[in-house]
Amino acid sequence: MVHCAPRGGYALRIRVLRLKKGEIMAEPILPDVQMNLVRASDPVIAGVVSNELCMRGKSASFVKHLVLDVGNTALAGAFRAGQSFGVIAPGVDERGKPHKVRLYSVACPTWGEDGAAQHVSTTPKRLIEEFVPQKPADDPDDHQLFRGVCSNYLCDVRAGDEVRLTGPNGKRFLLPADVHAHDYVFLATGTGIAPFRGMLLELLEGRDGPCSSRIDLVMGSPYTTDLLYDDLLQRLAAEHDNFHYHTAISREPRRGKPTGLYVDGLLNEQFDYFGPLLDNERTIIYLCGLMGVRVSLFRMLAAQGLSDAYLQVNASLLAKRPGDWSSSEIRKGIKPSGRCMLEVY
Repeated sequence: MVHCAPRGGYALRIRVLRLKKGEIMAEPILPDVQMNLVRASDPVIAGVVSNELCMRGKSASFVKHLVLDVGNTALAGAFRAGQSFGVIAPGVDERGKPHKVRLYSVACPTWGEDGAAQHVSTTPKRLIEEFVPQKPADDPDDHQLFRGVCSNYLCDVRAGDEVRLTGPNGKRFLLPADVHAHDYVFLATGTGIAPFRGMLLELLEGRDGPCSSRIDLVMGSPYTTDLLYDDLLQRLAAEHDNFHYHTAISREPRRGKPTGLYVDGLLNEQFDYFGPLLDNERTIIYLCGLMGVRVSLFRMLAAQGLSDAYLQVNASLLAKRPGDWSSSEIRKGIKPSGRCMLEVY
């Protein structure tokens, strides 16, 4: 038990109910998956099928939906939604060595973009950053711009180009073997939406018919124009009563309020809605996005009395209020349970 004062009476009430019932929260049974069929020492060659922007509108960011043909390679039919593949950018690094493998989440359902598991997709974002001196020998006046090697490479490829791939990678960030046995809360920021695109298509447009479980997606982005796959998500929400699409826009003022909302802020502000879902023993949380979202999510779950269901909290943290937990303490002292799936970067 987390020894803290939950905000409001609701969190305390659900904690007492859980302890009286002695409930054991059911952890999902995950399917077996193939791993590391193709390694960096012998990558396969995939052909680019298409590479299109997937932003909602004009934005300072550039994010693509990239489709790759892995037919006639060992990766054909090898991926499940939620896994990732490795990309080896051409050329060498500043030391003259081949570039290291970068992992990218699969953004399509298990049957691929083509329905035959021959075309796999991902969601690369063009990275352009300003150099920040980090070592004593670095020039403090050097603030030149640099471009992410692999992200810009993938954003630049065109139909017909070739890309070197490895994989599959990942055996935990998956839909359960029995998708009907659980309800789902998907939390995404930015390109963290990639695996959820595939999972949602699998759940809602599956070959055996749509899953009837309750499914909520919270998508966080700085601006409305930064929302990814928004047209698809709006369509899915309109067509399926059990799928609910929420957006948390952090840098735009809301009606009557000067600031926006981050993902954890939306969950807290609408806890009357999300509370019963999170307290349901069927529910699984999936989080994909920036590392900082993990910190705020763990604090929120503990403050609302829900940590037992989703977290393993070190005893050293139990005497402190969750709001006072530092990022370092959370990283070292809290592990997610089987009902809390994380992919953070």
